[in-house]
Amino acid sequence: MQNDSKVALHYRVMKLIEENPEISQRELARELGLSLGKVNYCLKAFIAKGFVKVDNFRRSDNKRAYAYLLTPRGIEEKARVTMQFFRRVEAEYKALRREVESVGESAHDSR
Repeated sequence: MQNDSKVALHYRVMKLIEENPEISQRELARELGLSLGKVNYCLKAFIAKGFVKVDNFRRSDNKRAYAYLLTPRGIEEKARVTMQFFRRVEAEYKALRREVESVGESAHDSR
């Protein structure tokens, strides 16, 4: 099983690509708080695994750019990663809720 941070990264990258296929690697890096090199590495891995395909297009300013599109396999992977991410966040929520309840009980008992 992938580690939690890797699952979160894959989820966030795929979500951003799905929401905005014309997003640049630089914009992805800024949104994710990652280096451009890390984003490039991640995208190359997604392309190699068949999760993402790249199409060329021209932006209105006549600069060549790319559109990153999730493939059918990428959509399946995003669904799988989304479930893993959800389970992790749900577990964190439950643990935090227990902690809040415990602190609340301790505060109530100390009065």
